[in-house]
Amino acid sequence: MAVRPVTSIANEGSKKSSGSGSGGVFSGRVMAVMLDDQTNAQAFKDFGEWSSIGCLFFDKLNKPNASPQFTSDNFARPLFPNQSIVPLENEIVYLMSLPNSNVQENVNEVGYYYFQPINIWGSAHHNAIPQAFTNTTPESQQNTNQQVEAGAPQKTNPKPVNINLGQTFIERPNISNIQPYEGDVMYEGRWGQSFRFGSTVKNANIPNPWSSVGENGDPIMILKNGQHDDGKDPWVPQVEDINKDKSNLYLTTTQKIPIETASTNYKGYSTPPTAPNEFAGEQVILNSGRLLFNAKNDSIFLNSSKTINLNSLEDIIVETPKTVIQSGEIHLGDKSSSEPVILGNKFLNDMSKLLTQIIGLATALQSPVGSGVPFVPNAAIPVPATQLQLQANQMLNSLETYKSKVTTSK
Repeated sequence: MAVRPVTSIANEGSKKSSGSGSGGVFSGRVMAVMLDDQTNAQAFKDFGEWSSIGCLFFDKLNKPNASPQFTSDNFARPLFPNQSIVPLENEIVYLMSLPNSNVQENVNEVGYYYFQPINIWGSAHHNAIPQAFTNTTPESQQNTNQQVEAGAPQKTNPKPVNINLGQTFIERPNISNIQPYEGDVMYEGRWGQSFRFGSTVKNANIPNPWSSVGENGDPIMILKNGQHDDGKDPWVPQVEDINKDKSNLYLTTTQKIPIETASTNYKGYSTPPTAPNEFAGEQVILNSGRLLFNAKNDSIFLNSSKTINLNSLEDIIVETPKTVIQSGEIHLGDKSSSEPVILGNKFLNDMSKLLTQIIGLATALQSPVGSGVPFVPNAAIPVPATQLQLQANQMLNSLETYKSKVTTSK
């Protein structure tokens, strides 16, 4: 494992454990987050280069500074190495002082570490708040903030508030949190993504679409990316909707999910399966505008203890160098089809023999009986020759009927 040299982080500081806030948790306002080597190039160089990615500079709330500098006194690293929640500028984060990378030389030397932003506004989208000494918030929004501090839900001010959130982050006023239910464990992104470890919750004051059957406590997992517009104010929590959310994955146990599938045609079945929106039990549902399955190095396996249904409103296209269908019985065109498919090689072999005989007969018919003129046909030939002619003409006129209207080959 590559370890960053201590000499490369001279500015990380040599704070003693007796410093302000040392050993305890305190809060600070995010000034900047190190995300690349260009936005704050000098700080990137001074604070460990690529090892500084994810670190931030903060301003202490009890000592706000209108022009704070990037120094070791306001530099903090992420507390957790395997979990990242990147704060936005002007969000408030928890901070604590703990041993830094110089702990082998001085056990009393500490550095600052931060973990997740404080949930000031109760919003998964962002929780930034303007500086107290540079209040750019309109009066209407100030009143709203006071109401929020008193316990009332935050309301979005139709007039945008001039607050910096970073280089690329732009506030969207239509992002809602997801509705919690008793015992849920939920993870939410800032843009309408969520992961719910939930359960069936019958008779909840705010109903959900997965609790119509089963028992309270039956587990369900819902992964969602991109919420739908339910026409409600953004501060009202939203319940997932498998048909309206952009992309989602449901893992169920006993639940019945009211999914609206693109096609409901099951005419190929002798006994149709349970409709997707009526099935209650263990299943995995993947629903989005488009699905792509790609095996980079090996195969894709679709296995089922019953049937595999491929259902499309348009075409099903198979493009491959070779297609093998190994089955005891194949029906083309309809589940009750009974017309056998011609065996090509055998048919052509028999047709070749028949054509050879026809050619021989035609040749014989051209040969005169005896010699001289005029030509005298064999008396025994006209009747079968006529029958042969009729049969050949019928076959010739019916060649198109031998072609399948469903399957073609090359």
